[in-house]
Parts: sequence; structure tokens; C-alpha cells
Amino acid sequence: MTRTLLLRGMFVGLVAGLLVFAFACCIGEPQVDKAIAFEASMNQARGEAPEPEMVSRKIQKSIGLLTGVAVYGTALGGIFGLVFAYARGRLSLARPRVLAALMAGLGFIAIVLVPSLKYPANPPAVGNPETIGVRTAAYFLAIAISLATMILSTQAGRHWSKSFGSWNASLLAALLFLVLVGASAYFLPAIDEVPAGFPASLLWKFRIASWETQAVLWSILGLFFGWLTERQEGHIPLRARPFSTADEMPHS
Repeated sequence: MTRTLLLRGMFVGLVAGLLVFAFACCIGEPQVDKAIAFEASMNQARGEAPEPEMVSRKIQKSIGLLTGVAVYGTALGGIFGLVFAYARGRLSLARPRVLAALMAGLGFIAIVLVPSLKYPANPPAVGNPETIGVRTAAYFLAIAISLATMILSTQAGRHWSKSFGSWNASLLAALLFLVLVGASAYFLPAIDEVPAGFPASLLWKFRIASWETQAVLWSILGLFFGWLTERQEGHIPLRARPFSTADEMPHS
């Protein structure tokens, strides 16, 4: 079962990556082109020669982007399938479609939304090349903290459901998550390297496009994976059960 879910997740992730590629070509890449044009105009105004391209822009936004999103989507889908196999016997969600959608929503919040509120995506011309190491480390640290906090809050919610009921436990878990990620974000270093004169509308559109691209990826991953799993199982739901770790585990 675990192997089947892993391969299914990789397939769904690949499909999601291909659809994200089409979406990014229409929504995200035009903003990147505008940012590159702004950077070139600033270099020209300072009398600096443009930096040589190691990979041409034409390749970057075609085969390069396609390869990147396909590999990323496939890897993410495989991880999603493994986590689904682990969570299947532990949560009180009878239908695979519901569990997959919930996992995709929580994953988007923990891995994409929360870290990007502290360190939003930036287009070319935004950011100091000398601080790229610090910025990368801070961003991945924010992801790790957010993901660990999401897992902790979920476990706390399962424990609290025995005393307060599922609804109240979910609210308490959400509050715990917000408090912990808010406190951690306060202590993480602030990074603001937007150059003077950079169009605010372009920066905003780029960041919105980044969120939209990730939302498309996670939505397809959750909904398509859940649909395929229910279809494979003939729409036979698991036995509904409360938050418990004593139930059966999937076997490979």
C-alpha cells in the first residue's frame, strides 16, 4: 500500500508540475521579464555592463522552468504520498479525498504561506547578492519552524480532542500554531533589500503570482491525489474513528 501511494503521489506531483508550468508561463514569467528589464535599466543608468548570462533567458523560462517544476512536483508528490500513508491510520477522516485535501491545505499553510509572510518571494533586481546565503538560511529555517509547529499543533489537537471535543481542539490547535509561528517570526532576522525606485506594483504582482502558483500546485496535489485514491478503492471509506494512534497502519 505504501509503495502504491508513493508512486501515485509522484505521478500526481508530475501532473501538477506540468500544469503549474503552463500557469507560470502565463502569470509569473511576465513579471520576471519586467523585473529583469528594470534591473538592466538601472545597470545602464549607472554605466555598468550587463552581467553575462550563464543560461539564456529563453532557456530559463522554457525547458529550464519545465524541468524545475516537474522535478519539484514529482518529489513533493512522493513525499505527500508517504505522509498520506502515515496519516491514514491516525486521523478520524473516513474518506481519502478529505484527508488529502486537508493535508494539502495544511502543507500549503506551513510550507508556503507562513514562511513567505516573513520572507516573501522577490523578483530579479531585489536582494543583495552578498546576503544570499543568509537569506536562504533564514528562509529554510522559517519553513522548518513552521512545519515543526504545524506538526506539534496537530498532535496537541489530537490530545485535546479527548477532553474538549474535535471542534474546540481544532480551534485551540490553530491558536497554538499562530502564537508559536508569530513568536518565532518576531525573533527571525528582518530582511528588506528592495532597491529604491523599484515599482511597488510589480513587486506586489510578482509575490501574488508566486502565491498563486504554489496554490495551484498544492490544490492539484491534494484534490487529484484524493480522487485517484478513492477511485482505486472503489469509494469504500475507512472506518470512522476518533483521534487515535491505536488503529491499523498501511503495509507496503
